[in-house]
This record gives sequence, C-alpha cells and structure tokens, in this order.
Amino acid sequence: MHTQSRPFHYLALELALSATLLIVSQAHASNTASQEARLQQIPSAVTSSLQKNQIPKEAMSISVVRVAQDGLGKISAVPQLEWRAQQAMNPASTMKLITTLTGLDILGPQYRWITKLYTDGLIRQGTLKGNIYLQGSGDPKLIPEELAKMMKALQKLGIQKIDGNLFFDRSAYAPSVMEHNTIDGEPLRAYNVPPDPLLYAFRTLSFQLSKSRTADFIDVSYTPSLSQLKVNNQMQLVDRACDTWKKDIRFDLDAPTEPRASNSPITANFSGAFPNTCQGVNYNVVALDADTFLTQGFTAAWEKAGGSWAKPPIGKSATVPLTARSLLQFEGISLADDVLDINKYSNNVMARQLMLTLALEKMGKPATTENGELVIQAWLKQAGLDFPELVIENGSGLSRTEAISAHNLNQLLVTARKLPIADMFYNSLPIAGVDGTMRNRLLGQINKFLHLKKKPEARIKTGALADVRAISGYVMSKSGKMYAVTSFINHPNALRGLDAHDQLLAWLMDDGPEPKQAR
Repeated sequence: MHTQSRPFHYLALELALSATLLIVSQAHASNTASQEARLQQIPSAVTSSLQKNQIPKEAMSISVVRVAQDGLGKISAVPQLEWRAQQAMNPASTMKLITTLTGLDILGPQYRWITKLYTDGLIRQGTLKGNIYLQGSGDPKLIPEELAKMMKALQKLGIQKIDGNLFFDRSAYAPSVMEHNTIDGEPLRAYNVPPDPLLYAFRTLSFQLSKSRTADFIDVSYTPSLSQLKVNNQMQLVDRACDTWKKDIRFDLDAPTEPRASNSPITANFSGAFPNTCQGVNYNVVALDADTFLTQGFTAAWEKAGGSWAKPPIGKSATVPLTARSLLQFEGISLADDVLDINKYSNNVMARQLMLTLALEKMGKPATTENGELVIQAWLKQAGLDFPELVIENGSGLSRTEAISAHNLNQLLVTARKLPIADMFYNSLPIAGVDGTMRNRLLGQINKFLHLKKKPEARIKTGALADVRAISGYVMSKSGKMYAVTSFINHPNALRGLDAHDQLLAWLMDDGPEPKQAR
C-alpha cells in the first residue's frame, strides 16, 4: 500500500514544537525545584541557634504559611517555608489547638457544663434532712468562686442546715480515664491531675509562701479552703537568693483514709530552709484523693457561705438513686472562658476534659478518650482536613505518643481563620511579651518595634516535654501580614531550642519571608 510522505515544513514544525515543549517543561521543572529549594531555606539566625545549642537541623520541622483575606472574605494561604514539614513529630502541648478548635466549633463558645445536685430527703424548717448527690459532667473549672455560687443557689432553696452526707456520681466518665497514670512518675505534680467529672479546683492544693513583711517569719496561706486542713510550718529562714527556693523545702501531708468524716484532720507539714528574699511563691501539690478533697472543699464552702451541718458529713462515690429528686442544676463558666485558660496557660486536665466532653455530648456516657478521638477525627474530615499521621492519646499533648506534622497543624491554623469562631480562637493564644506561656518570650525583639504605630504581634501556643519544644500560632508582621507558623524540635537537647523558635518568630515579625515588600 502506497503512503504519501508528509511535507518537510510539517516535520520541521513538529520538531520546533517538541523542542519548545521540552524547554518549557525543563523551565517548569527548574522553577519548581527552585521554589522547593527556596521553601526549604531556614533563616540563618535559626540555623546558627541550632548549631550553638547542638541541635541537628534534622531534629526540627517548620511550616510557615502567609494567610491573606480578600475583599469578599475568602482566605488564601501561600507557603513560605517548609522544612521537614511533612514529618510526624511529637507536638507536646500544641496538640491542645486541635482539641480547643474542635470544641469551639462543635459545642459553641457559650457551651456550659452542668453539675446536677439531687437529694433523697426533704427540706423542713430550713434543714435538708437527707443526703446530697453531686452528679458531674466534667466541668473543667469548678473552682472555689464557682462553688461559692453553688452554695448560694442551695441557700435560695431555703436550706440553712444540712443533715446528711455527700455522694459523688462520676458515671459520666469511664473508670479508665480517671486512672492516675503519668509519663514522668510525678503523681503529685499539678500538671498530672487525671480527669474527673467532679474535678474541684484541679484537685490541687496551692500554698503561698513568703517572708513576712513585718517580722522574721514565714507566712503560709493556701487555696482552696478545706474544712480541717492545718499547716505545720517548721521552715527556717536563710539568707539566700529566691531562684532555687524549692530545692531545700520538705513537704508531707498527714491525711485521713477515705471515707472519713470531714472533721478528720489533715496536716500539711513544711520543713527545711526558705530564702528570706522570697515573696509570694507558690507550692502546688496533688496529695489528696478526689473524694476527700471534694468533701472537705464542699464542707468548707458551705460553712463559709453561712450554712451549717447537723453533723460533719462523710463523702464518698455513689451513683444517684432513681428515687432521688433534683435540687438544682448548676451551670459553670462558658467554654470560651475555659479555652482561654487551656491555651493561655496550657492546662492539661482542662484540655483532657474538653476532649471527653466531645465524647460525652456526641456519643453518650461513659465518655472515653477513644470516643473523643473519633469525634475529633470526624470533625477534621468534615472540615476537609486529612491528617493520616495524627495520633491522639488524650488531647492535651502530655503524651509520648501523640503526633502530627508541622504542615498539617499549620493547615488547622489556616482552616481556623475560615470559621465563625476564628477571632475567639486567635484571641485565646498567648501573646508574646504579654501573657500566658509567652509572657517572657521575645521581649528584646519586641522592643525593636516600639517606634511603630502598628506593632507586630505573635500569638503562639507553646509546648514542652523533656525532649520536645513546640510552637504553633500566628504572627502579624510589621507590615501587617499574617503568618501561620508551626515548628517542632524532637531531640534530647530540645529544651535548648527555645532560642531557635524565638529567632524564627522574630524573623516573621520582621517580614523575613518578604523583606522587599516590608515597609
């Protein structure tokens, strides 16, 4: 079969087009490679800090994205720096950002925990003849001020005296989540308090110690009030700087075995040396079981409100009987206020209880961490976020197994800007040089911008474990650009990495990614 050959000029055109396409393809590949190389250029100040503190670059991950909003409110995100950003890392307390953002969006800022009070008795002539049952839902901030409001609400029911005992219903949580497990073997430290549906004052005794202003004496006060706690102060004043005051103090607590009447004495014994230069330092300790702590706290609060007891009450755990009738439903403070505490001060048990509340509200009781994780994962999927490397153990970051990549946690920050609660979430983050866990960070760098009318700002959630340093949040640069930034350091020398993270944040405040556009 005869075939006609194609004219030469067609062949020449095809060759020219192929050559052009090859050049374009090579140029595109070159541009892509150049862009990827640019995105991986760690600021020199950060690199120098890592070297100085003997932290390899391979122990750090960084994701920086410029977040912009057009006139129609549409959010766009442009990558600025991606160094090992896809690597799964331990995020420490920056994990709280996932828990709090999910909580705000699902439950709403005005969500309030309800503590229900029941009785199996009757009110007669100002006396409640019967027991009081407290049924908790996990209010993370049932503090003395809130308990005082509860006492006033009881009095408004016509109660002046209580002739009965106290019972605590913790059926909202599965027993496994209330076990006192720690990752560092420090069960008496306040940050290790386990979740509790009836968590009172974080189950923490906070002693305030200071040299008396009027004499060579050591003043010791404490909060919350407990009905029978006494302080035995045997400390000696010494002429010494206050910076290491805690190392020479010895403390123990003589406490009753539960269940016991609230008039069983508890003695807090302090001995050792206390520096005469100290004023108002806090010694926090978790040293009482949950029933004793709540019994004596409730007893003291009732008496402080002017109420009385027919006899000192016994307090212990029990479920509310079916025959009990409702006394009142006490509403705690709003979720918006709780999220402020969780993010500003990195409160672990509050974050854990928020995650359990998501489980409780969406999947019923008893709440488990597994169900809390399912709720968070479902919310992420609904928001279009796919985090395959994400590992959630308790939602607080106080964990050796929790993991996420810097890139994906940054994607969460970008998504947060698109939600109705964007500003509330933003405002919950610690402000560098101002408050929370960032109060004493970046002070020198911020001073460089004092002459500007609109000063740069860094709102950053921090995280720290023995071998982890983490930051995640937003930076408003000196030219008004917003950057979402997340960085993790996982290394035995991680605690020395604070300066590297501060250098990264200072670089962003100074418009490091786009210096030519900075004003």
